[in-house]
Amino acid sequence: MVLTLVKLLKSREAQRVMRRNPFGVDICCRKGSRSPLQELYNPTQLELSNTAVLHQMRRDQVTDTCRANSAVSRKRRVLTPNDLKHLVVDEDHELIYCYVPKVACTNWKRLMMVLSGRGKYSDPMEIPANEAHVAANLKTLNQYSIPEINHRLKSYMKFLFVREPFERLVSAYRNKFTQKYNTSFHKRYGTKIIRRQRKNATQEALRRGDDVRFEEFVAYLIDPHTQREEPFNEHWQTVHSLCHPCHIRYDLVGKYETLEEDSNYVLRLAGVGSYLKFPTYAKSTRTTDEMTTEFFQNISSEHQTQLYEVYKLDFLMFNYSVPSYLKLE
Repeated sequence: MVLTLVKLLKSREAQRVMRRNPFGVDICCRKGSRSPLQELYNPTQLELSNTAVLHQMRRDQVTDTCRANSAVSRKRRVLTPNDLKHLVVDEDHELIYCYVPKVACTNWKRLMMVLSGRGKYSDPMEIPANEAHVAANLKTLNQYSIPEINHRLKSYMKFLFVREPFERLVSAYRNKFTQKYNTSFHKRYGTKIIRRQRKNATQEALRRGDDVRFEEFVAYLIDPHTQREEPFNEHWQTVHSLCHPCHIRYDLVGKYETLEEDSNYVLRLAGVGSYLKFPTYAKSTRTTDEMTTEFFQNISSEHQTQLYEVYKLDFLMFNYSVPSYLKLE
């Protein structure tokens, strides 16, 4: 009886979600078929209807957070083309994907190359990681005229993927500051962080910048001088600053915690799910919650509190609770 009631509620909720299509029923179809937007807001399959309810809740969470924090989230009323450089466009399937570094963006860029490559690529995992990050291999929204941008923002399905903010931050630190091959990051950021945050730093450390401690990295991030000097690097920039979800209404918010499921849902909405799947492989070096907890053990409660304030909107917007390991003041 309970199960039947749940199914009934889901069915009613799904109908409510479908009625809430903000674009109406006249979304321009691509090549005679249903667009991803139509399939998202007016699903033809029951399993897609049930999933649509979850994504409506995620959209509502973003909207409510933007409204409640409007003074912070909407400091600028107008976006410039430069703000749109993270939004990758697939014309053929009417998709716009805002990529967030350290949230499976390499594999999603590979997928976008397959989707928009018009047959040039078929297997995303055959595309080398470094090739996926070559700017010329993908078209971004800032390359269009203002009318073209507005048309695509209205007509294409816009999606992004998010991750627990501090887990993403630790992942960025591990990748950029503990790997010896990342010499460009060591020179660009490591030397600056050590110079500012380490007392009695050796000349070798100041020259190489390859042994930044996590505590120093956190101190650099919360330093007001850092934010005044220049924007954060994209690998540790907040999601709301990269993708502007308070200015751009995303239709779908995928999560790293349900990466495969959410990714394949996007591909099904785009009509390619029968032959294209999100690439999965077990990555033994992946940053976990337990690992993140360990990294924060040596961060003072004062610095934890200041760091949380930097990423607070991402926590709230994407419904991540305050980590249990934090000692906030």
